Amino acid sequence: MAWLVLVFAGLLEVVWAVGLKYTEGFTRLWPSVVTLVAMTLSVVLLGWAMRTLPMGTAYAVWVGIGAVGTVICGIALFDEPAHAARLVSVALIVIGIVGLKLATPH
Repeated sequence: MAWLVLVFAGLLEVVWAVGLKYTEGFTRLWPSVVTLVAMTLSVVLLGWAMRTLPMGTAYAVWVGIGAVGTVICGIALFDEPAHAARLVSVALIVIGIVGLKLATPH
């Protein structure tokens, strides 16, 4: 259960990271509200997952999901570059996330 909560927390990190782009410096009300709610829920769920998962693993997986998801959203939503070096780098992050999951006994 903690792993599912952690994955959801990581996905919420993607929501707030992308949301920051739409807030235009927190000058737009609804994107700002969505971003702040996603930030809060993401951190709360991360804290909940850390009750049973090792802190270092949970934090690294949370950040990794957020980073990979944000890069993918940047490519899909904002026409950011998707050149080979960038995609290989994202793949290495995914490999690291999977490795941490496999190395954690929960």
